[in-house]
Amino acid sequence: MSNKIIDKRMSAKEAVEKFVSDGDTIGIGGQSIGRVSTFLAHEIIRQNKTNLTLVGCNLSLSMDLLVGAKLVKRTECGSGSFERFGTAFQWRNAIQNNLIEVQDYSHLAMASRFLAGSLGIPFMPSKSMLGTDLLKSQNCNDKKHFEIIDNPWKKNDPVVLLPALQPDVSIIHAQMADKSGNIIIEGFTTHEPEMIKASKKVIVSCEKLIDSEFIKSNPEKTTIPYIFVDAVIEQPWGGYPTSVYNYYEHDSDHIIEYQQKAKAGGKEYSDYLNKYIYDCKSFEEYIEKASGPTKQKYLKDSMQKLL
Repeated sequence: MSNKIIDKRMSAKEAVEKFVSDGDTIGIGGQSIGRVSTFLAHEIIRQNKTNLTLVGCNLSLSMDLLVGAKLVKRTECGSGSFERFGTAFQWRNAIQNNLIEVQDYSHLAMASRFLAGSLGIPFMPSKSMLGTDLLKSQNCNDKKHFEIIDNPWKKNDPVVLLPALQPDVSIIHAQMADKSGNIIIEGFTTHEPEMIKASKKVIVSCEKLIDSEFIKSNPEKTTIPYIFVDAVIEQPWGGYPTSVYNYYEHDSDHIIEYQQKAKAGGKEYSDYLNKYIYDCKSFEEYIEKASGPTKQKYLKDSMQKLL
């Protein structure tokens, strides 16, 4: 067996061109306003990848941006919100106007589906969603989205069978990675380890690229080993305006600005996409526009303390 380290570093443009196609099912990392893969979502929007299905637990900014850019045909998730900043308004508007298909699950149900996908089995038994309205109208469009069976070892004990989920590609933003794709996630991980292991391709952006010797010397810190990762991009502030544990807090001002534009929709939202994505030559330009000079200095100073 070869011990040669494969260098998986590439630009976001290269990674999205190579691994994301029209019609793909995309697993979305992050949770609410924490460690959202904003940077990679921007690149997917710039490349206009269409007819996408987005899957995850609580999908927030990256999902709402992709829906708002009219690139999404379907979502399967537990919820879509920005916590105290409100619902994902572009997503809600698309649902209310029948612009996208939606399949509702609980968070545990979604995590269970990823787990089944990671294990290579067709379904996962669960108690999640029993007794809720989520199981009343799920099986539709000639596609079965669950099956309720009796526990074969115990009478009157219903179990929900949830179909395995294996995304075509997943995108996440992490704290650290080495060039071969060993990923270190600090703080919460939610559904990401199972989602990544279930995915056919995985693109990871990170705050900091670290030497592979650090990974070898500290194996217990590795959340996801290199065998599951296809592309690595170093992008400081790649989760902005959401928070990244041990690096920076969320930017309330910009999240509020986004939510105002997303709720208004129409030209106001189109202007937001133009200003912060289509007209930006780099993600750094987006951050500078979004945070303003005073906060930009604070962000740089905060990052410098961690280096």
